[in-house]
Amino acid sequence: MPSLAALHPQVVHFVVALIIVGVLLRWASLVWRAAWLTPAATALVTLGAVASLVAVRSGVDAHGPVERVPGARPAVVAHETWGERARNVFLLLLVVEAVAAALTSRERPRAREARVAAAAVGLLAVAVLYRTADLGGQLVYGYGGGVGIRSGDPEDVGRAFVAGAFHQAAVDRAAGRPLDAARIIDVAATRFPELLELQLSQVEATLVDRGDPQSALNRLGALSIPQADARARVSAGLLRARALQAMNDVSAARQVLETLRTEFPANAQIQQRLTELTRP
Repeated sequence: MPSLAALHPQVVHFVVALIIVGVLLRWASLVWRAAWLTPAATALVTLGAVASLVAVRSGVDAHGPVERVPGARPAVVAHETWGERARNVFLLLLVVEAVAAALTSRERPRAREARVAAAAVGLLAVAVLYRTADLGGQLVYGYGGGVGIRSGDPEDVGRAFVAGAFHQAAVDRAAGRPLDAARIIDVAATRFPELLELQLSQVEATLVDRGDPQSALNRLGALSIPQADARARVSAGLLRARALQAMNDVSAARQVLETLRTEFPANAQIQQRLTELTRP
């Protein structure tokens, strides 16, 4: 059977929507006597329960590579365990819903009690669903679970690495470790020389984190900034002005900013830097 790992994010979102809306309709059926509420609730819960089977299977298919990431295994196991619990509760809910729907459609005694039971089990299902989703969110956003590897495209891994390096550098700066921030940006910039934004980040790290304006200017001079890339041109110009100012060449820094303002008169950052330079 082919792997369903790549489908896991899509399938779980269907499960979340179907189960929650189905349970809401079931509770609504206790208040309003609209004939369509019970069959609608049962249909949505049925679809959600079936989708949960696919969600669990796709999650099992996906967990191998994620589990091998150092430190991620406990988070993977917890999410997988609660995913299986959620599936089991959804199947239980499906049985109760089917009984409630059958009794209601035939106007049998205890039909209301069956609907109340379905609503109660529905609350349990939503609670388990929330816990499972919370653990899944922690796995993805806290551990990078599946990030960069879901599609099988090697470029996704590279983008995940660049994002991790960028965020780690920010953490290092906030913790007062500027040289660590510069080192990790250097590694990423060396690995991906084709990413202009990353190269500009390396220039900034050289200037700010290493405190080496001359090397920052040298790196900046070696970059090829496309004429059509206005954002990169502004970023490069602002970095050049900052480096020149750090070297006490305020006149040259002002000249760079004046040239930038001529090309980009609406840019607030350029105007702000010019204002700061002209203050006594």
